[in-house]
Amino acid sequence: MRKMIFMRFPEGRAKALTFSYDDNVRENIRLIQIFNRYGMKATFNINSGLYPQDDSHLRMMSKDEMTKLFDENSPHEVAIHSHTHPFLAALPIVAATEELLCDRQCLEEQFHRIVRGMAYPNNSYNDEIVSAARSCGIVYARTTDSTERFDLPTDWLRMPTTCHHNSPRLMELATSFVEKEAKYLPKLFYLWGHSYEFEDNQNWEIIERFTSYMGGREAEIWYATNIEIYEYVEAYHRLIFSADCKTVKNPTSITLWFSYNKQLISILPNQTLNL
Repeated sequence: MRKMIFMRFPEGRAKALTFSYDDNVRENIRLIQIFNRYGMKATFNINSGLYPQDDSHLRMMSKDEMTKLFDENSPHEVAIHSHTHPFLAALPIVAATEELLCDRQCLEEQFHRIVRGMAYPNNSYNDEIVSAARSCGIVYARTTDSTERFDLPTDWLRMPTTCHHNSPRLMELATSFVEKEAKYLPKLFYLWGHSYEFEDNQNWEIIERFTSYMGGREAEIWYATNIEIYEYVEAYHRLIFSADCKTVKNPTSITLWFSYNKQLISILPNQTLNL
């Protein structure tokens, strides 16, 4: 028999949507309100060394404000964006590594959670920076490269996006993502940007229109943070199949889903199934 095995997201969904927004800016408050209204989850990339020391920086949020915004009840992810937002690839590798590790340590102390993801500031990276990120315990790192596709990452430390929110094709891509069936491989829509761009360009309606269109589709789309998607995909790849693919074991701590010859299968933690 032909073997047709394809990963599915939680509850058997074939599609996932995630967001990645950079910097410690006040416009994040309004963006989070929009995400919460439509049930979206997002990742926010923060520079722990750029909190203002006084009230003269009207756009930048204080450390206390950020701590409250991403409290323990927040569904959104906090991720690394380097300590002070330099061009990492232009720094000596020791200094670049310090930027990443210091940001991770500061964010973990501030938000009382483990931080393992990041976005490259200024999209500045090279092979050395990627290696430094890995050595700092970072498991995924977002670039600003846009594919206009819905593929899962093949290199998590050089992670591309589907598009920026200012892409003229945004709603065209959104419509294609929603309307076209994910028959075989699962689909991921990955949107990125800076929340201050909405204010500067006076185009908040872009993200309102996108999230209202994408929202309310929980049966079809998994709304997840970057780290949730990474952890789920990595867990799926730990499934152990017999040589004939008729038996599968889940050695992980989470329930996993896949399509097996067009039949939807779920497998519990530490469960072994005969297919």
